[in-house]
Parts: sequence; structure tokens; C-alpha cells
Amino acid sequence: MIARITQLFPLWAIAFSVLAYVQPTLFVDLKSTIVPLLTIIMLAMGLTLTPTDFGNVARSKGAITLGVILQFSVMPILALVISLVMGFSPEQTVGMVLVGSVAGGTSSNVMAYLAKGDVALSISMTAISTLLGVVLTPLLTGFLAGKTVDVPVAAMLLSLVKIVLLPVGIGVAINTLARPAIKRIENILPLVSMAAIVIIVAIVVALNKDNLAVQGMAIAVAVILHNGLGLALGYGLARLFGFEPTVCRTIAFEVGLQNSGLATALAMKFFTPVAAIPGTLFSVWHNISGSILAGYWSRRQPEERDSAQLAVES
Repeated sequence: MIARITQLFPLWAIAFSVLAYVQPTLFVDLKSTIVPLLTIIMLAMGLTLTPTDFGNVARSKGAITLGVILQFSVMPILALVISLVMGFSPEQTVGMVLVGSVAGGTSSNVMAYLAKGDVALSISMTAISTLLGVVLTPLLTGFLAGKTVDVPVAAMLLSLVKIVLLPVGIGVAINTLARPAIKRIENILPLVSMAAIVIIVAIVVALNKDNLAVQGMAIAVAVILHNGLGLALGYGLARLFGFEPTVCRTIAFEVGLQNSGLATALAMKFFTPVAAIPGTLFSVWHNISGSILAGYWSRRQPEERDSAQLAVES
């Protein structure tokens, strides 16, 4: 029963998005729960991991390198190309490029978890790309969109520690010290994560109802293209380099799902509300598309790695 509910993740995400759009008052006051919900999600994932999982990631330098390179090449370039092809204004373009230039979001960790990807690898890539993004986000935005921004370094690092590293670390420690107890509840952990991310999606929709109502369809199409191509290229290029499906799923989410909340905040602080629309829409859409893809992959067992893939990964 629990597994069936979890497999319907995409439908729950869409249903709650519609509900939040029609009745935003049900979710607006829950804004302050977003960070605690993210923390719960990361704790739940940590409870499924052991130190050995991260030791294995340390031997996957090829996967980490490819994922980070794709993160800061595929997404910013796609953002600029789509903006130019669709004839966007400078404000719309800088908003798109900001979304493409930020690091991967914590939602990629959740989707990798639900899609039977490599969660430890996902968390490691998110952490590395977040740290690199401190330098690369303003550089890429300035180079591609002709603008410069100041990235809140301290706030970003603190957020990473509080939302990702600390709860995951606590979860790993608990799982290591009390494995028998955790084993009895591990079947409900995906359900906890699913419920939390669905509520977060609903809150984001409710908070941005007005922006979603007045913005043009062109930006929505651009965001869907940006996200979809990022997911497809992330997976396809990883497969092209010979990585096993579990790693390819993880890289796909790392490339296609962005820290669009940061992009929205930077756009509001340094540019205009128009520049924040791509980030706002991406925040909603990538959770829906990610949940759909995660739901699909959760029903398909990844293939076992072979010796050739192991050679590439190492």
C-alpha cells in the first residue's frame, strides 16, 4: 500500500499544485515550513545511507567530474540559446541565465532517492556544485548575459550545511548506530519524503499565484524546454560515457534540476521582478517534471553494472 502511494508521486504533485493555485490560502501561511520540510527530507535520506556509501562515491571521481562539468555547461548554455531563439528581453534573458548558472538544487537529491539513483553521489555533486557556484554563478551570468551579480556566499554555505549536510550526517549516524530500529521503519521513509516535497511544491505555487497568472506563456515554454533538455542531456551524455543507469539517473537530476530559489532571490535583489519569473516557474515545474520522471524510474529497476562501466566509473 505504501509503495503504491509513493509510485503515484507525480499525480500527488500535480493535484496539490492545482489545489494550491485554486486555494492558495491553504498553503501561503506554511511558507516558514519549507526549510524544516527540506530538513526532514534530507534526514530521511540520511537514514538510508551508511559511511560506506560515501566511501564508494570517493571512488567515482569520473561520475562526479562529469556531473559537475555538465551542470555548469549544459544548463547555462541552454538558457542563453533558448532565450535568443525566443527573442527574450534582457531582463527575461538574465533571469533564464541565472537559473542555468546556479548549482543543482536539493530537490535533485530527493528525486535521485525516489528514482533509485545514487543518493550519496547526488548529495556529493550538489555539495560540490554549490561550492563552485559561489564563483561560477556570477562569472557565467556576467559572461553569458552581460550582467554581474554578487552571490551571498555565507548564506549559501550556511544553507547547505543546515539543509543538506547536517541532517544527512545525523541520519547516517543514526542508521549506523541503530540499524535494526531503522530497518523496521525504512519502508515508510520514501512516503515521508514524497509527502514533504508535495507540500513544498504546493507552497511554492500558492506563494507565486499572481506571478503565474500574469506572466506570458513564452517563459513557461522556455522553462519547460530548459528543464526537459537538461534532464535528457544529463542522462544521455552520462550513458554515452558508459556509466551505469543508476549513475545516469543521478546525473540527469543534478543537471536538470536547479537551485531556482536562489536564482529567483538573486533576480529580485539585483535585477527586476521580470527577471525573477523564470526562477519562479522553474521552482514549480522542475519539481513536477522531476517527480514524474522519478515516479517512472522508481518502477524500473536499474541494470546491474558491468565490468566496462566499472572501469569508466573508476
